[in-house]
Amino acid sequence: MANPTAVVTGAGSGIGAAIARELARRGHYVVATDVNLDAAVAVAASIGGRALSLDVTDPVACEAVAGEVANEHGSIDVWISNAGISKMQGFLEVSPADLVRTFEVNTYGVFYAGQSAAREMIARGTRGCIVNTASMAAKQGRVPFLSDYVASKFAVLGLTQAMAYELAPHGIRVNSVSPGFVATPMQERELEWEAALRGTDAAAVRSMWINDTPLGRLETPEDVAKVVAFLVSEDAAFITGESISVNGGAFMD
Repeated sequence: MANPTAVVTGAGSGIGAAIARELARRGHYVVATDVNLDAAVAVAASIGGRALSLDVTDPVACEAVAGEVANEHGSIDVWISNAGISKMQGFLEVSPADLVRTFEVNTYGVFYAGQSAAREMIARGTRGCIVNTASMAAKQGRVPFLSDYVASKFAVLGLTQAMAYELAPHGIRVNSVSPGFVATPMQERELEWEAALRGTDAAAVRSMWINDTPLGRLETPEDVAKVVAFLVSEDAAFITGESISVNGGAFMD
């Protein structure tokens, strides 16, 4: 029996790279996609998978990647919509262009990719799994300097539920994960941004984040990847429309 095929967006670094590696470790053939093709190639090479360039804000590109993968492997069993961006600034400083860009990647990208994956799964009768990366910021507005990001990730939770409801008759499960303070390249940028906005330094902000996490450390990308792997496994066969918080207790819902 062929290994199940998984596509991961934003797989060039951080959480996406960790998800790609974890799924490969558990027997999936992984197609790593990223707007930065070189980064995706490096990840794919490390796991014996394949890399494709993908800008998730382009619905035509999403359709093309989904179609190419499904045609080559006969199906798409798992699709992980992980690509995302952030930019820290005060609510009053968020420009229309910033707002549009955040939603284009974080929300529209999940929508376009989810449509593309689901169309291929349905066309081939595949009872597949889709997992969207949301955020702890998708469950609470008490997040400083990230109002547009918060709004875009709240939308991902609603979209996940809507997708799960409509795709359930096709045997397709849709869930999301909501990470907390994850140690990634994106987080390094956010540390510097928040430090500047608070008039302190990155070390102080990092300590604040750790103190806000009951389990007492920053989250790793691998912490998230293992939960994603669970959600696409048979152990989660009766879970759909959920958002699993993976944040060390930093936010409890």
